[in-house]
Parts: sequence; C-alpha cells; structure tokens
Amino acid sequence: MQLQKIFYTFAPNLRTRTMKTSEQTLQQIERTLRKTIEKFPATEEASVMTDIHLRVTQETGELTVYNDDDVEITRSVIEQWIDNKDDDFYRKITPVLRKSIEKHKEAIEHMSILKPFSFVLEQDDKESVEELYLVDDDTVIIDPDLMEGLDEDLDKFLEKLLKD
Repeated sequence: MQLQKIFYTFAPNLRTRTMKTSEQTLQQIERTLRKTIEKFPATEEASVMTDIHLRVTQETGELTVYNDDDVEITRSVIEQWIDNKDDDFYRKITPVLRKSIEKHKEAIEHMSILKPFSFVLEQDDKESVEELYLVDDDTVIIDPDLMEGLDEDLDKFLEKLLKD
C-alpha cells in the first residue's frame, strides 16, 4: 500500500485516465492476446514483421489483431466496448491494453517474430492511435501516461519533502 501511495504522489492524474474495466473485459482481451501469441510460437523460425496491429471498432466492440500485410490473426468482441460513445474512448482503453500486454510480456518477447516489433493500437479506419508496446532487446519504452506531468509532480514532491 505504501508503494501505491508514493506512486500516486508522483502521478496522481493516472487514477482518472483509465475506464472502469470489468473482469470479463480483461479476460476477453487476454484471450485475444494468448491466441495471437499462439500463432507465433517460440519454437518456429522467426517471421519478419514490424508491427502487430490491434484494431478496435468502437461501435461493435471488436478487437481484431492483424499482421503487417493486413491479414487477420484473431478477433474477439469486447462487450463492454460495444456502442461506447466516449470521445476519448481510445485514450481510455490504451492503459487497459498495455496492462494486459504487460501481463504477457515474457511470452510476447519470445514470439517467433524478428525484433524489433511493436503492438500498435488502431482505430477501425486503420489510423494509428498509439504504440502500446515495443519488443526489442536493447530498447525500453516508458508508458507515456506515466511520464505525463512527471516534472510537475516531482517538483511538488521535492518541495513538500524539503518543507518537512
């Protein structure tokens, strides 16, 4: 609990950035990720691909995964997302998808795809919204939501610490 308190001291605005996600939604996303991982088992020869595209259709709740050639890998319907009219829908689902991807980090990093490759969130019109995760031996991408406002939060934290 103490770590969580410190985390929110540094980044208090993160609490309101994500949507309230049901357990069923998390299970549906993770099942889709597992199906994607299964298509690229570590035991096979690595294929050349630069991105895995997670295309979300806001009206139907469909989460479809494509390769670089726009060939469908797998799909599912996230019931909680059906007919979601939020203007910031994609911004709200980004942390949910990142968290699910992070949960499968080890399996994802051993997929039979030549590195580097990325998981990219797209709208249904194929417009890229956000890079969710980069798989590379030498590079680490820090979640931009975590970094947003970090300077101000650190300044406030330091000022408070110096006062005490």
